[in-house]
Amino acid sequence: MEKDAKIYVAGHRGLVGSAIVRKLQAEGFANLVLRTRAELDLTRQAEAEAFFAEERPAYVFLAAAKVGGILANDTRPGDFIRDNLLIQTHVIEAARQSGVKKLLFLGSSCIYPKLAPQPMAEDCLLTGPLEPTNEPYAVAKIAGLTMAKAYRKQYGFNAISLMPTNLYGPGDNFDLASSHVLAALLRKFHEAKATNAPTVSVWGTGAPRREFLHVDDLADAAVFLMERYESGELINVGVGEDIAIRDLAALIREVVGYTGDIVYDASKPDGTPRKLLDVSRLQALGWRARISLREGVAATYAWYCANHGG
Repeated sequence: MEKDAKIYVAGHRGLVGSAIVRKLQAEGFANLVLRTRAELDLTRQAEAEAFFAEERPAYVFLAAAKVGGILANDTRPGDFIRDNLLIQTHVIEAARQSGVKKLLFLGSSCIYPKLAPQPMAEDCLLTGPLEPTNEPYAVAKIAGLTMAKAYRKQYGFNAISLMPTNLYGPGDNFDLASSHVLAALLRKFHEAKATNAPTVSVWGTGAPRREFLHVDDLADAAVFLMERYESGELINVGVGEDIAIRDLAALIREVVGYTGDIVYDASKPDGTPRKLLDVSRLQALGWRARISLREGVAATYAWYCANHGG
C-alpha cells in the first residue's frame, strides 16, 4: 500500500477497526476514510454504493460486523445473520464496482466445525456441523469469505480473507449481555472486587479451551497481510496456543486483584469444547503474535479502569 493511498476502514470504532486505524496511523498511512454508522449505514445498499462511488478508496479493511458472545448470538440469531450478510455483501460489491485495488475481509474462527480437529487448519472449513449457538453468525461469515473468493475467480477482484481467533483488548465490548468471555470476566471480577462480593459466577464448566489474540496483534497481522498476501485462500490469524476457561478466570482474578471464590454455573452453555487455530500458514509468511496473554490482559484491564471502571 502506498503511504498516501486512500484507505477505508469499515467499522473503525469497533474493537478490530480501531486497532487497524491505530496501526495504519503508526505506520504513516494518513489518508484514512472513516465513517460512523450514523454517517454511513452499510446495511443499506444505496448508502454503501453512494459512498464508494464518491470516495473511491484504493484499499478496504472490512472490519464492520455485528459481533457478540454466546448469549447475544443465542438470543438474537436473526440480527446476526441479517446484518452481517448485508454489510459484507454491500461493501464487497460496491468495492468491486468502484475499482478498489484490494479488500481485506475479516471472518472468525467460529466458522469452523464444532468438533473440528485441533488445531484447526484452514482446510477443515465445511467438513462438519457448526456450533449451534453461533451458527447464524458463522454462516454469514462463511458466505462472506466465499463471496470474496468467488469475486476473485469471476471478476479478478483482489480480496483476501483472514480468520482471527478470539480477540480482546482496548475498545472491547464489556456489556455482560453481549460481550465475549474475556471482557465479561474482566468486568465481573472488577465489579466483585469493588463490591466485596464473596463469589464470581462463570458460565459453563470452565473446561472449554480458547485461544486469545490481542487486537493490536491482529491489526499488525492485517496490515502485514494486506501488503504481502495475494491468495484467495483464507488464512488463520492467532497465537497457536490456548487456555482453559478456568485458567483464564484464575489469571484475570489475579490481574484484577480479586480475592473471592470462583463458582462455575454448569447450567449455562460451554459452547465449542476447544477452539485452537493452526497458524502454520501465517507463520510461514514470517508473522507471529508478540503480546503475551498476561501482558495483554493487564493492559486491557488498565484500559477498562481508565474508561469504564473508575
